[in-house]
Amino acid sequence: MIILKTRSEIEKIRQANIIIAELLDEILPKHINEGISTLELDTIAEEYIRSKNAKPGFKGYKIANHIPAFPGTLCISVNEEVVHGIPKRSKILKKGDIVSIDVGTIFEGYYGDAARTYGVGEIAEIDKKLIDVTKKSLYIGIEQAKVGNRITDISHAIQVYSEENGFSLVRDYCGHGVGKYLHEDPQIPNFGPPNRGVKIEDGMVIAIEPMLNIGTYKVKTLSDHWTVVTLDGKNSAHWEHSIAIIDGKAEILSKLK
Repeated sequence: MIILKTRSEIEKIRQANIIIAELLDEILPKHINEGISTLELDTIAEEYIRSKNAKPGFKGYKIANHIPAFPGTLCISVNEEVVHGIPKRSKILKKGDIVSIDVGTIFEGYYGDAARTYGVGEIAEIDKKLIDVTKKSLYIGIEQAKVGNRITDISHAIQVYSEENGFSLVRDYCGHGVGKYLHEDPQIPNFGPPNRGVKIEDGMVIAIEPMLNIGTYKVKTLSDHWTVVTLDGKNSAHWEHSIAIIDGKAEILSKLK
């Protein structure tokens, strides 16, 4: 069931996302350098989130009783890691790596969710293109998030742009509604034909999150039950914004003005 949000609820979700945007666009980029561990980045993020009277949205998250809860504040995925990478003291960033960071927060009972991909120092040209196309595909998808369209109009726009530029789209993971719960209806695939799925309405709050791979779209989950990697070992990038449909069109909640 899709839960439409009031303006006051959207403002709380916006505040949760502004904390994320401050982290992703101002604070963490200063620290994403050769030699830092992903656990150090995680610690920086958790301390900042808590300093804003918010809570980490991913830490302790459960997907099944037999799988340990997610241990980190950030999902930090490096190179061929697609999503849900676990922060580790032993995972040290190197020059030329690309790093996807996904952040969730809880502020006054409402979730925020967003992601970016960064390069560590000078990166390969193909990785620069991968990151740029992933980011652009997200914004092209957001343009289709408007009253009068359906959910898969977002999906189709992302797919067309990504594949025209030579990259594959991860199909096993998708965007989602966000609000009092991290994952709400509707699901937002990153591929598919247009004009399918539910109609977009004012009050919808959704997270759109394309994940693009240099090689195959196929992925697998490692033995830690969380880290998802490309099946062929080629690099992946991930961009995500939480948006609200207000007065017929999309407003990005997870960016700074």
